[in-house]
Amino acid sequence: MTGFFADVVWSDIALATIDTLAMVFGSLVLTVLLGLPLGLALFLTGPRQVWAHRLMHTTLSTAVNVLRSLPFIILLIVLIPVTLALVGTSLGVAGAIVPLVVGAAPFFARLVETALREVDRNTVEAVQAMGATTRDLVLRALLPEALPGIIAGGTVTAIALVSYTAMAGAVGAGGLGDLAIRYGYQRFQTDVMVVTVVLLILLVQLLQTFGDILVRHFSRR
Repeated sequence: MTGFFADVVWSDIALATIDTLAMVFGSLVLTVLLGLPLGLALFLTGPRQVWAHRLMHTTLSTAVNVLRSLPFIILLIVLIPVTLALVGTSLGVAGAIVPLVVGAAPFFARLVETALREVDRNTVEAVQAMGATTRDLVLRALLPEALPGIIAGGTVTAIALVSYTAMAGAVGAGGLGDLAIRYGYQRFQTDVMVVTVVLLILLVQLLQTFGDILVRHFSRR
């Protein structure tokens, strides 16, 4: 077993793991900050909602669909000029954050919209009948009722970000994906590939388990 891992430099593995965690959680925070209000806007401007506006809803929906339809590896390349303008580099953890957020925020926004649609219509109408403002409707009815679904969507998004970071390694973003490509694939070091794959699987399992715990905690069912 020791001989099988002869090519593995554990310090490089540790550094790559830290880079992957930084990319996942850094981009996840920004994704939630952008995707949550975008999902709310998609829901509130939809038919029969308080801000119903066909043109605005269609515009937002189209923009979200366009960004979601682009394969992430292509999005990485297309956004290089934007990334350079915003953070000054297209490489490393900092260079990966921008495309990760642009790729994940529309995805999360759709999941938020779906969770909000599952809120009981009677609950929404009851709150509105009491004269609640839109702010009260969102903060006291929609978000609390949809919270388990939103957390579940956040978990799915976090797991998607793990796979995105692996793809980002193809353009020099660093992390476990970069290590797997440079050593596991290009240099045929199978042991490095195995270690990176196992670590990515463990990360996904931990994210899913933690997300499930939060959903059970906040669920009112």
